[in-house]
Amino acid sequence: MKITLRPIDETNREAVVKLSVRKDQPFIANNQRSLEQAEETDEELPGVARPFAVYADERPVGFPMFAFDEEYEDPDSRYWLWRFMIDQNEQGKGYGQAAMAEIIRYFRENGADMILLSTKAENEAGLHLYHKFGFQETGGMNNDEIVLKLVLDP
Repeated sequence: MKITLRPIDETNREAVVKLSVRKDQPFIANNQRSLEQAEETDEELPGVARPFAVYADERPVGFPMFAFDEEYEDPDSRYWLWRFMIDQNEQGKGYGQAAMAEIIRYFRENGADMILLSTKAENEAGLHLYHKFGFQETGGMNNDEIVLKLVLDP
């Protein structure tokens, strides 16, 4: 199994919109709404929102979206993992871990020195994954979500 990240375009958008999480994961944003937010962000800040599909071989299994804003005034808040989900039928197969490794590689290869993300405290599976990769709570909050940070080695 090969896990890759591919930009969202017209060839995979519909398949990504159809991906969904389990009913006990209501804190994970809907992919359609996330893609709409990416388009809204792109109108104001072109290139900042970066939506991707996670592929297992040739099959879409997940959706991450990044924020890269190199012009943002706070250098400690320029790189965010805005969204991350694995389809309910694909969870528990190692795709989340493999995708997270690819996500971190993408950030590193594209000049990020750290990754921020926020999530609900009840997102136990997500927190477990993030901690496994070295993300640590910052003590900060993003609305009602806890903020985590991963400092990337050069």
